[in-house]
This record gives sequence, C-alpha cells and structure tokens, in this order.
Amino acid sequence: MSTLVSLRNITKTYQRGPEQVKVLHGIDLDIEQGDFVALMGPSGSGKTTLLNLIGGLDSPSGGEITIEAERIDRMSAGQLSTWRSHHVGFVFQFYNLMPMLTAQKNVELPLLLTHLGAAQRKRNAEIALTLVGLADRRSHRPNELSGGQQQRVAIARAIVSDPTFLICDEPTGDLDRQSAEEILQLLQLLNREHGKTIIMVTHDPKAAEYATHTVHLDKGELVEAAPAH
Repeated sequence: MSTLVSLRNITKTYQRGPEQVKVLHGIDLDIEQGDFVALMGPSGSGKTTLLNLIGGLDSPSGGEITIEAERIDRMSAGQLSTWRSHHVGFVFQFYNLMPMLTAQKNVELPLLLTHLGAAQRKRNAEIALTLVGLADRRSHRPNELSGGQQQRVAIARAIVSDPTFLICDEPTGDLDRQSAEEILQLLQLLNREHGKTIIMVTHDPKAAEYATHTVHLDKGELVEAAPAH
C-alpha cells in the first residue's frame, strides 16, 4: 500500500479573545491507502480538529499536510473547496440531510458540482443507495426514515462522487447500538470490499474495533498509533 495522507509537525492554535489556545502539538502521522483509521481520545484532545485538517475544512497553524502528493496546507480557501469536492466524502453525526428532498435527491447533491447530466446523476445516486441497502427508500424524505437509514443516505451521499477517502465524525454517536453496528458494518464493507480509505473520529471502543488501525490523541499530542487488532 502507498501513503495517502502524510502529516508532518502539524500544529493548530486558535485565538480566543486575548488568549492563544494550542490544540495540536506537532502531530506526525501517515495513513496508508486502504486503511480504516479510528481517531480516539478524550473530549478536547484534538480529534475533530485533526479530522478537519485532513479533510481540508481548516488549515494548520504550522506543519505540512500532503495528500496524494498535494500539499493542501498551501491551498487557499477556494482551492481547498474545489479539492474537497473531488477528493473527500463527509459523514457527520447528525446526517445533515436536506429535509425537503428525497433520499435520492439528497444523494445527488454533490453531483450538482460536476458536469454530469440529470439522468447520470440519478443513475449514480441509485447505485450508491443500492450499495448502502436503501434502493427501496429512494423516494422517502428524511422524516420518513429511521436514524440508521438517514445515516445510510448520508453515507451514500458521501460515496456517490467516488472520493479518494471518507471522513467520518462520530458517525454512530446519535444511533442506538443495533443501528450503530449496522453503520459500522457498512463502513467496514466499503473499506474491505470497495477499497475506501476511511478516517473516523469516535469515542466508542466498540466502534474502533471495526477499524484496521487506531490513533490515540491526548491533549493535542499523538500518544499511540497501532493496528486495531
């Protein structure tokens, strides 16, 4: 496998009033193509900050972020936006679905940024919904779906553009245990059978068991990076 994500001496500092708060302290981390990485650590350890930097939602205060030989830490906000649309699929804790749109139309949303025509967008959305087991729910709106089904729609939306990797921020944090396990099994399937690289923030040790590697953060420092099993 080749290195997909390379972080070198990553720092992140936020200005809060007169005070500077340093969230990340010199993080070095490599993530290989095809990995399923669980980022773990207590609240305030810097997990989501690190995830946002890898996903191009924020820029580091210092250090280098190289993804597929591209230095994204050097990109402007506009360049990052374009880069994200081509390379990153996002899955959040609270689904972030558009309530007035059907499952299919929600999944199609990222494709509106492409040159695909309406018929191909529909076809791609149907393929993604079939992959997550929701082909028969494509005409349902979010309020007609369970929490687990809404998260499946969100995952279909994340993969419909065939991104380089998936960023998942507490994807099971709002679900009951059975629904959570179904979502984790789906992510594991996407990783094992479809080769998707997945980077997931979680505080749940059971969720981390589905990953191939775990990375532990504490007080903005990398304290452990090891295979999950």
